[in-house]
Amino acid sequence: MKMKGKCVFTYQIPYPTAVTMMLRPRRESTQAIFNEGFIIEPTVHFTEFTDSYGNSCQRATLPQGEVKITSQVEANVLETPPLPNPLPPFVPIEELPDEAMLYVLPSRYCQSDLYEIHQLASQIVGNSTPGYEQVEAIRKWVHQNIYYQYGVTNATTTALDLVYNRTGVCRDFTHLVISLCRSLNIPARMTVGYLDKLEIMDLHAWVEAFLGDQWYPIDAVQEFTHGYRIEIGHGRDAADVAMVTQFGSMQLQSLDVETELLEEDPSAQPAQ
Repeated sequence: MKMKGKCVFTYQIPYPTAVTMMLRPRRESTQAIFNEGFIIEPTVHFTEFTDSYGNSCQRATLPQGEVKITSQVEANVLETPPLPNPLPPFVPIEELPDEAMLYVLPSRYCQSDLYEIHQLASQIVGNSTPGYEQVEAIRKWVHQNIYYQYGVTNATTTALDLVYNRTGVCRDFTHLVISLCRSLNIPARMTVGYLDKLEIMDLHAWVEAFLGDQWYPIDAVQEFTHGYRIEIGHGRDAADVAMVTQFGSMQLQSLDVETELLEEDPSAQPAQ
């Protein structure tokens, strides 16, 4: 299926401010990028680099006044598959690929080494078979026990905070699922991008867990993981996948996000 995603950030800036951005899509085998646009208004010079997680990033100094940043993409993507059969197994630490090891360790927002996190994970999974069955038990528990609400969490909220407060948004749901999985030695990372199945349209965050021999999407905001997705970036937690990081004073005035499913064009060629 061909999918379109677009986001527009509008800022009011009191003085020229340096920023890094992560707003262009990843080049992955699961998504073929056909059209892409990235515009800063008023026009300013920006440079691009690839971070340590393979995400495409941009750097610029934004001018004083109102600044609008627009990113859009069209890609051929596959629908999130249903639960695999047989369910992929747990991978022992000694058999994990090197690139997955980073995602077993605790990180800033995902304190998987804390007693409270491990105790909750053990209670949730019970006698579930190690692997996807445990991950799905965690996903369902978070979906059923955490209330989705804007405005109650902020940039300092961690997975442990959510254990006690039980209220947050997709970023918080994702941090908790990641922490619970890692406490059981299951690699889990945070992925951000576009999802076509959101009731309130926004940029979205979900989990990818490494099981068997690949990464699987896990979305605790949804009743079950489904829909079409365009991935912008992934990392250990929100600290690694911030869409815009500012090094000064900037006020976000608005963020507008759109997604649309389009007819797939078999003659189209991926953008380089």
